[in-house]
Parts: sequence; C-alpha cells; structure tokens
Amino acid sequence: MEYFIDLLKILLPAGIVLYGMYLVVVSFLSKEREKMIVELKTKNTEVILPIRLQAAERLCLFLERITPNNLVRRSNPTGYTSNELYSLLMNEVREEFNHNFSQQVYFSDETWEAIKRGVEEVTTIINLSRQSIDAEAKGIDLAKAIFATSLDRQNDTIGYALKQVKAEINLYL
Repeated sequence: MEYFIDLLKILLPAGIVLYGMYLVVVSFLSKEREKMIVELKTKNTEVILPIRLQAAERLCLFLERITPNNLVRRSNPTGYTSNELYSLLMNEVREEFNHNFSQQVYFSDETWEAIKRGVEEVTTIINLSRQSIDAEAKGIDLAKAIFATSLDRQNDTIGYALKQVKAEINLYL
C-alpha cells in the first residue's frame, strides 16, 4: 500500500503538469492558427480587392454603355434603316453582356440578377420600339422611338443595377 501511495505522489503531480502543458500547447496552437487565418485573409484581400474593384468598374461601364440613350448615341442612327439599327443595337447589347459575363464571379447572385434584369429591360425597350414603328422606317425613327419608350418606362433597372454594384463594393472597402 505504501508503494501505491508513493507512486501516486509522483504520478499525480506529473499528470497535473502534463495536463497543464497540454492546455498551454493547445491554446498556443489555436492562437497560431487564428493568426495564420488572419494573415491569409489579409493577403487574400490584397489580391482580390483590386480585382473586385476592376470588375465593378467594368460592370458600371457596361451598364452605362447599354443604357438606351448611350447605346443609340454611340451607334449614329442616321445612316441606317430601322432594321439595320435594330440588329446593330441588339448585337451591341449581346456583345457587351458576353464580354462582361465573367464578372459575375466577383458579385453576389442578387447583384448579378439585377444586372441581368437591366440587360433584359434594355432589350425589351429596343424590341417594343421596333414594334411601334413602320418596318420601312429610318434608323433615326427607331432611335426616337427608343428614347420615347425609355422615357415612358417607369422602372429604372439599369440605375438599380448600378446601385447594387456600388453597394456591394462598398461592403468590401
């Protein structure tokens, strides 16, 4: 029995010291892991933030370029028939959208949906305007119809999409 008590006198303090060392090591490793995660996030932010800002710039430029007023002004409608201008405008919207399609990676689904709704609204305006004029009309007549239809539409989906992009970027700044 005395042997057991002597053994217990040695093992109990040693066990307590080992348990204390275990807690210290676990705490140290946990703090080191958190420190590495913070460093990784910081490096990630240094790399991703400029790319996100570039994506936001591209999307804002895209949205501004496809607004009906800017789209028509850039196309110079005086030299086209309404059918040629229609094809040109629709192709321009599609090309711009396809060119910026990869930017969705940097934005939330909600923001990307707002951008897609803006594109759909522009194509709707162009289609409605084309339907409202004569098939033999000149390009300038289609341009006027697009301006009028654009003014008549109450919801500004392009403006909403721009606000979404800006709001999302402000989250990361």
